[in-house]
Amino acid sequence: MAAFEQLAFGFGDEPSVGVAVAAPSVVVTTDGRKASEATAVHRTPLPSVQPGAFTPTAADAGTPRSTSTSTSADPPSPVAHPQASRDILLSGQRVRYAFRRGKRRTIGFVVGPEGLSVSAPRWVGLQEVEAALLEKGSWILRKLQEQGERNRRLKAARIVWADGAVLPYLGREVTLVLDAAGLSAPGAAVLDAETAELRLSLPADAQAERIRDVVHSWWQRQAKRLFEERCALYAQRLGVRLSKLSLSSAQTRWGSATADGAVRLNWRLIQFPLSTIDYVVVHELAHLREMNHSAAFWDVVRSVLPSFETAQAPLKQAVPLGD
Repeated sequence: MAAFEQLAFGFGDEPSVGVAVAAPSVVVTTDGRKASEATAVHRTPLPSVQPGAFTPTAADAGTPRSTSTSTSADPPSPVAHPQASRDILLSGQRVRYAFRRGKRRTIGFVVGPEGLSVSAPRWVGLQEVEAALLEKGSWILRKLQEQGERNRRLKAARIVWADGAVLPYLGREVTLVLDAAGLSAPGAAVLDAETAELRLSLPADAQAERIRDVVHSWWQRQAKRLFEERCALYAQRLGVRLSKLSLSSAQTRWGSATADGAVRLNWRLIQFPLSTIDYVVVHELAHLREMNHSAAFWDVVRSVLPSFETAQAPLKQAVPLGD
């Protein structure tokens, strides 16, 4: 955190979520930051572990790689981390996870696109690590399932950068048309509102990377123009001063605001309906009056967007597109 205050909110589906387990407590966090930087949302006691009570090499060598409470054939793993070195049975599901030790004071769990990663202090025994995993088994399985669903949505939403591709713009679909002859400037992009076609001045055999770059530039130009208009409108209505507006390419945040009046908005918001863009704009501008998420903050948001929950909904299951 910088010297100034900053607040941000991110995608409804976080790319990764983490748990930090500090003997004698388990701390579940809602992002991948260190426990000291995150807000604890749940705590349960764990047996205390004393430094010096465990020798990593000897204990690791003498402890079975798998932990299981079932005598039947192992069920398939919901997610097997590509660097998995250990596995455990959680509520009847085999979970294979990456495990490492390091210079830290807590046991850390992170569920990311590749699966579950676990890190632990050198002095904590494997029994304590596995006890923590079992303690938070339902949370881990739920996050693994959510991550799997997110990965499937990302795969399904991946854009094939070629003539005829369908792109999101302001909550609607536009069709990509490569038209080197129809436009004057090479690499130009023009939206035909009547046909819902985005025409690019590129040859039919243009490389995917080139097409993507032109579309990204067009999206960002539209985002800059529209965001400036909406910020000016709602800053006046909220009675706040916007000192600076900039675009963000963050993978986990839709926007952020600082106490000195600077706002950053993710340019990918241009893919959403105007009502959703307005919600994010108002959300960040409201922080210029309330640098928190208190009841007073939401009252500020509601003062100009009485039904903001409806506009917020598309962000809950959003998958960022365009890469």
